[in-house]
Amino acid sequence: MDAFISLQKSIERLARIKCSNYKQDYIKRRILSRMRLTNTEDFEAYHKYLLGNPQELDLLRKALTINVTKFFRDPEVFEVIRREILPDLARRKRSIRIWCAGCATGEEPYSIAIIARELMVLHKDVSIAVYATDIDAVVLQKAMAGIYDRKALENMDEKRLRKHFISHDDGTFEVRPHIKELVKFRQHDLMSGIPVARYLDAITCRNVTIYFTEKQKNDLTHLFYSALAVDGYYVMGKTEYLAREVEHLFTPYNATQKILRKAT
Repeated sequence: MDAFISLQKSIERLARIKCSNYKQDYIKRRILSRMRLTNTEDFEAYHKYLLGNPQELDLLRKALTINVTKFFRDPEVFEVIRREILPDLARRKRSIRIWCAGCATGEEPYSIAIIARELMVLHKDVSIAVYATDIDAVVLQKAMAGIYDRKALENMDEKRLRKHFISHDDGTFEVRPHIKELVKFRQHDLMSGIPVARYLDAITCRNVTIYFTEKQKNDLTHLFYSALAVDGYYVMGKTEYLAREVEHLFTPYNATQKILRKAT
């Protein structure tokens, strides 16, 4: 068996990460990076190293699922959500459900929950739930703990920081319970073909599909379309796009911020 294929099989079995869900070049780049750091000369040697060093599995998992993020990343996107999308949904619905897909360590769903809480103060008859999912159980544990360093909060103004976070003596900040209670974390594989829920009002999936093949991107677009309610919103990453085969499923709402709406 080819050494790279054999290595991928072990990664899928041990790390529970389906390598075929990612572009092969991406998988190879991440593995080669770990090979350089572990001084292993080829895939076979790295495979042996991985099997003999349990700590390497966690390091490789982090390398494969890396998602650099922070609170209110791309602030302009969150301003559109705050000023337009959530108020629109609140005018039409008493219960709003949002799916944050590929949530990594939780900064994005908590950012949405913060502006959701601010809207709920003004609309006391409206409830908002944020479903936050990721394939990586390890990062979900960090997300559920809700503890972050100052760098992750650099886009946060001081008023929000004091109101929604507990400051710890070690310099970290913890999301307060009134924000945590709005977010429901769950492990989920986007390539399973099954949405986390149906009739959702908005889905955010940003900077996740850049690692997927074109077919997987199209499959995911169909999945999101089926999961959204009529006139539901889909928020993409700034560098992401819909392929020609699926672009008819959504209409542009804010092209600059890559926010779409489900086509009818």
